[in-house]
Amino acid sequence: MKAQTPAEGVLKLNDWGESKWYLVTCDCLDPDCVHTVEVEADDYCVTVHVHTRATTTFWNKNRWSQIWQILVKGYAEMETTVILKEQQAINYAETLTSAVNDVKIFKDKELAARSKKK
Repeated sequence: MKAQTPAEGVLKLNDWGESKWYLVTCDCLDPDCVHTVEVEADDYCVTVHVHTRATTTFWNKNRWSQIWQILVKGYAEMETTVILKEQQAINYAETLTSAVNDVKIFKDKELAARSKKK
């Protein structure tokens, strides 16, 4: 399989040159089951930030266990899952690879332009 354009399961939200944002959807199509990916380059490195909102049905969990966890740790632990079909996973991997290369090239050009001005 090859990556698609436009990519199934991956939506570009914004592009600022040195930073690109994508919305990755789950195969279940639940709007609460998505995550946002930011690929960003600064003067030193390229980083990828994955933002996920975890939700839970509080009444299905043991309340005393959660209260104890909050008292001891200061937070309650939850998990979230994003399910990708094969095509979505290929698109996701290609999008990350492409975005990392794009922001890196953009930032290198910016640094070269700044050093010429000096």
